[in-house]
Amino acid sequence: MEYAHIECLGGKIARPVSRSDTSTKYFECRRDFRLNVPGRFVCMFLFSNVYPYLYYQVLNFGMIVSSALMIWKGLMVVTGSESPIVVVLSGSMEPAFHRGDLLFLTNRVEDPIRVGEIVVFRIEGREIPIVHRVLKIHEKENGDIKFLTKGDNNAVDDRGLYKQGQHWLEKKDVVGRARGFVPYIGIVTILMNDYPKFKYAVLFLLGLFVLVHRE
Repeated sequence: MEYAHIECLGGKIARPVSRSDTSTKYFECRRDFRLNVPGRFVCMFLFSNVYPYLYYQVLNFGMIVSSALMIWKGLMVVTGSESPIVVVLSGSMEPAFHRGDLLFLTNRVEDPIRVGEIVVFRIEGREIPIVHRVLKIHEKENGDIKFLTKGDNNAVDDRGLYKQGQHWLEKKDVVGRARGFVPYIGIVTILMNDYPKFKYAVLFLLGLFVLVHRE
């Protein structure tokens, strides 16, 4: 026989509960009309299967995270890009792309870079990649290619964004090339970056949902 604690009028008593009750939920709160106090609730903490259930949910959460990482690694292999999916964080590419658009990238070595193509690239000293359009291409005699980029909504090219003394980008700077997009679906990512408290709240709610969801 299992026992559950019942809080009643500030005190605690123990009463037997069946195993079927303890396997269905963590706790149950209900109004006890036998008590002569308006609005008084009785809470039974059903604990017989709490720890196994928590262990199972934590394990389930770990499997979800592992699956997501495996899918991400698979996308990296298929697309050839270290970041197959990125979110547009600024309005420098409007009207082609808007803030919050989700971009799908590929970065196959055999694909040449062309003028007018939209690329995502990294600059030394900057943590966040930039999404801009190829403006000019400079090809050396040995076949090496360098290129200049510019945002569609910017008045000047990106030389002011590159590191000091750098006037061109190389293929090694490219994270990927835009192949498709979904409008505004990445706005949640922007909100999480702009408002850290919102990010922590979302992560907490997601973790809580995984832990308490039974299916």
